[in-house]
Amino acid sequence: MFPVSKIIREPRRYFIIKKSVKHKIVFLLLLSGLFCHVPARGQTFGTYAYTFLEEPVSARLSALGSNMAAIDDNDINVAFVNPSFISPAINNDLSLAYVNYFAGFNYGAVQYSRTFNKAGSFLLGIRYLNYGKFDYANDAGNRGGTFGAADYAVSIGWGRKLSSRFSIGATGKLIYSHYETYHSVGIAVDVAGTYKNNANWIFSLVGSNIGRQLKSFVPGNTAPLPFDLQLAVSKKLEHVPFRFSFVYDHIERWNISYYNTANPPGGVDPLTGEPLALTGFSKFSDRLMRHIIIGGEMLLGKHLSLRGSYNYRRRKELSINQRIGMVGFSWGFGLRISHFSINYSRSTYHRAGSPNYFTISTSLDDFKR
Repeated sequence: MFPVSKIIREPRRYFIIKKSVKHKIVFLLLLSGLFCHVPARGQTFGTYAYTFLEEPVSARLSALGSNMAAIDDNDINVAFVNPSFISPAINNDLSLAYVNYFAGFNYGAVQYSRTFNKAGSFLLGIRYLNYGKFDYANDAGNRGGTFGAADYAVSIGWGRKLSSRFSIGATGKLIYSHYETYHSVGIAVDVAGTYKNNANWIFSLVGSNIGRQLKSFVPGNTAPLPFDLQLAVSKKLEHVPFRFSFVYDHIERWNISYYNTANPPGGVDPLTGEPLALTGFSKFSDRLMRHIIIGGEMLLGKHLSLRGSYNYRRRKELSINQRIGMVGFSWGFGLRISHFSINYSRSTYHRAGSPNYFTISTSLDDFKR
């Protein structure tokens, strides 16, 4: 097993690459291994391409613990991942997102929405993940140049309201990745449907990353995309300024457990130190909770929101028994200042670090008034 916490803190120490095909492949394996362990969602199965697509970009959604939500308050960042919320209500909205990730890694997104009279409502998005620069070196440690690695996805989404209660949407994505001299191209589609009732309950069913690699990093070694079928639910309370958010992810697969040797699901025997197996109801409840992310936001007027969430799977897979801390918890806030909506969040993934999320959104129509 890779020393994940050390790789998170010092990736360049582990990613010094020799100038040979053999060692280039080692680099790709290390990079894949890192991103099978670090993300809250990408770590589930560890055999997929483009796992950066699973990561939350929006500070608001990150504070709610996931990359998905069923919230209908004209937020372009929600519509970016749930296209059933693309509508004329977010026409001419613009959003910029930036995430200060682990060990100098950075990613972000730009989103813009536009409604056309005959064609309908669309959302254009660009997202990226930059892994930084890495050094070439020979066996003696002599360095000779650098190379980079990054992932990109360009998407265009469409949404439509079928009635006051039902809406649908879809997003197409063109994906490009390059790691040193290795390149890959893929395509994917997200499809979504949303139902709202008169009691402020909202239900969304979203299938994300339905697609394939068109060109793999290594010929003949095509990897599947990180498909995820999710149910997102929200409820805005009638007499309390609070919205409850619930996400059940990976409906398509029941057992998504990852066995963390540093934190076995059943704990360890206090006498022998051996890992204990879960059985019966404990096993069932553990597997169930790994699908569930619970969050909420306190709506303090029109200009301030406070948010928090708990991700059980993240806590079980990335925490260390000796120092569990706040792993699995996220928090954040949103401010409305003049024409701008500013959001910040922080998610605790591991004792080695916690990403910071920043998002700023506005309606360009506000500047015309």
